Amino acid sequence: MQPPLSRNRNYQLLWGSRMLSGFGLSSAGIAFPLLVLTTTGSAAESGVVLGTIAATQFAAGLPAGVLADRWNRKYIMIGCEAMLAAASASLVVALIWHALTIPHIIVVAGLIGVCGALFEPAESASLPNLVQGRQVSTALAMNFARSSLGGVSGTAAGGFLFAIGKAMPFVADMVSHAVAGCALMFLRMPSSPARPQPTGNLRREMLDGLRWVWQQRLIRVLSICALVLSFFFTAFYLVVIVVARRRGIPSGEIGVMAAMLGAGGVAGSLLAPYLHKKMSPFTSIASVFWVFTALVPTAIFIHSGYLLGALFFGIALLPPTANTTIMTRQLLITPDHLRGRLSGVIGLIVGVAAAVGPMLGGILIELLPSTQAVLVCTAGIAAITLVVTASPTLRHFPRIESADDNADDNQAPIAAAETGLNPNSQFNTEGDSDMDDDATYEVLRNDEDQYSLWLAGHDAPDGWYRVGKQGTKDECSAYVDEVWTDMRPRSLREQMDTETRS
Repeated sequence: MQPPLSRNRNYQLLWGSRMLSGFGLSSAGIAFPLLVLTTTGSAAESGVVLGTIAATQFAAGLPAGVLADRWNRKYIMIGCEAMLAAASASLVVALIWHALTIPHIIVVAGLIGVCGALFEPAESASLPNLVQGRQVSTALAMNFARSSLGGVSGTAAGGFLFAIGKAMPFVADMVSHAVAGCALMFLRMPSSPARPQPTGNLRREMLDGLRWVWQQRLIRVLSICALVLSFFFTAFYLVVIVVARRRGIPSGEIGVMAAMLGAGGVAGSLLAPYLHKKMSPFTSIASVFWVFTALVPTAIFIHSGYLLGALFFGIALLPPTANTTIMTRQLLITPDHLRGRLSGVIGLIVGVAAAVGPMLGGILIELLPSTQAVLVCTAGIAAITLVVTASPTLRHFPRIESADDNADDNQAPIAAAETGLNPNSQFNTEGDSDMDDDATYEVLRNDEDQYSLWLAGHDAPDGWYRVGKQGTKDECSAYVDEVWTDMRPRSLREQMDTETRS
């Protein structure tokens, strides 16, 4: 029986190390533009530094996903922490010796972007191997809370440390990455399922990942809807900041607005495990779109920075629950050898919205009055909300039990055994009268290349792993008939082949 997350040593190591790392990154992130401004006085160069982080992370996203599927994921994470610690140490040394230059800062910023692109898919792809299937949703919710807490605390600490000394935020960043990297060395990664041998062609493997994601209807629909929502919300965020300045709202209140968006994310992440259990998957996803549609246009009537902050807080409450629902499903239906590329594709989608959305916001605020600019963003969000509400794919989003559901830990295997789908026996569906034709199944395969069906959403038994195929009993059976053409176990085939050659 899998221990609860609070006693899962490996998960706690990963969670704690990433919390430290996130704190350091956020501390350095707020210090970067301050450092450039105090060094050169150029706001444009500050923008170049921050833009370099986003641009390199975006450019490295897809290749990083492939590498996370090729290489040892634990070593990727340790290597990223080591490189980030070294990068921060170089800034500290340069500041002490008064030898810091803008090209140096830009190189460090680029390294931060590349390491972020590598670490994220490695961590995300490792999670289902560290926790039980029904614990994935809770683990993801805790990860979202960790990111929000690390971001808010690190940003606050970074400004305070910079006031003490220019090098102090980067000292904190260096120490946090060094400690995080050392902690990850004690991480025990379970053996991953057998993966197909890499083709050796990076471009082909990236295309394989993109093709697989596009062929999964659920992931495809979710990705498109999330892209459109993020696109219009990031445009709206810039519009509101500019409008607030035009209305004479003090800079301090504008800072509170941004902080409240982060605080809402923290509160939403803490609520996510509870809401994930209480809300259906479709409700948790659709409610985010409807809340955005209802709250975004109210910015037209608000002239207080504090009230706009409360608006942002409300907007940020529900997305962590929806993200938990979505990411849990995506990770569980994605074969282990493609999970890194899945994360890379998701990162690409987020990067596109983050890059293009503010551009739309700037164009709108230049061409239209502020009220009309907000209404254009509202119209875009409302349109995709209607699409989400009417989508049959999302309305039939399957529910997955969480580890906190009031069910016996052994219920999933028993339920599957009652259907006659015993993964410890050879594949057989004929005469299996107890199988539910309306249920959703998934295809499993073991190291002997034998196949079986299993109820979707339940933990795969030891020695079996998902191949990425889900559907009705007939659909899964047809798939197995197509791919399982040689009924001999792999060890027997290899033995017979050896005897034949000799």
